[in-house]
Amino acid sequence: MKLKVVGCGDAFGSGGRGNSCFLLTSQGHKATLDFGASALVNFNRFNMSSADIDTVFISHLHGDHFGGIPFLLLDGQFVHLRERPLAIVGPPGTRARLTAAMEVLFPGMGEIDWRFAWSVTEVEPGSTSRHGALTLTTAAVVHPSGAPSTALRLEDGARTLAFSGDTQWTDALLPIAQGADLFICESFAFEGEPYGHLAYRTIAHRRADLGARRILLTHMGDAMWARRGEVDPTHFIVAEDGLELDI
Repeated sequence: MKLKVVGCGDAFGSGGRGNSCFLLTSQGHKATLDFGASALVNFNRFNMSSADIDTVFISHLHGDHFGGIPFLLLDGQFVHLRERPLAIVGPPGTRARLTAAMEVLFPGMGEIDWRFAWSVTEVEPGSTSRHGALTLTTAAVVHPSGAPSTALRLEDGARTLAFSGDTQWTDALLPIAQGADLFICESFAFEGEPYGHLAYRTIAHRRADLGARRILLTHMGDAMWARRGEVDPTHFIVAEDGLELDI
């Protein structure tokens, strides 16, 4: 299992980083965790083909986490002339929100005669399901988004990758992160209790409870990014766009 950080910024591009998107490769299967509004830009920046993606897993329905999907679909239709199917997997409400976004951004997009098959599968928080080479387990977290916001856990039989999505502290993160080879955890602030988000001090205090082998900090706001040099490097990795890791 290999990971490439395509985008690790917040909704505002703090630190010049792209919106949330992580490319996972496992047993020949390529999937992303989230596909934020700027994800396709960074795919091109890093000379990667979006047509290689098999599955997009969405943590929640905010634009910096799923807003790049209309562009991904159009790129497959008109630029890369995609032929392989694309599976989009997200929480309840994904299909309706994506349909609305497509119509707002590109009126009439829903009427395209697609050259490739694509599908939307909605998974209930707390469920486990199989998607290609990957087993997905989700949990509801605390982050208002007009639909369920979820943390994700992906397993391929050898390695486990976990992702907090966006959330303030909740014990629902514990079974998602427990025993994971890598836990991608949002850290919007350095300290305090930001509404709907986590702070580094909280994550560091609960690190042993989370039980992940390594923790990758992402979704950092300006204040957190400015203090990233204070992060304990023995227990945490600070995400940067373009970073590659073996899981």
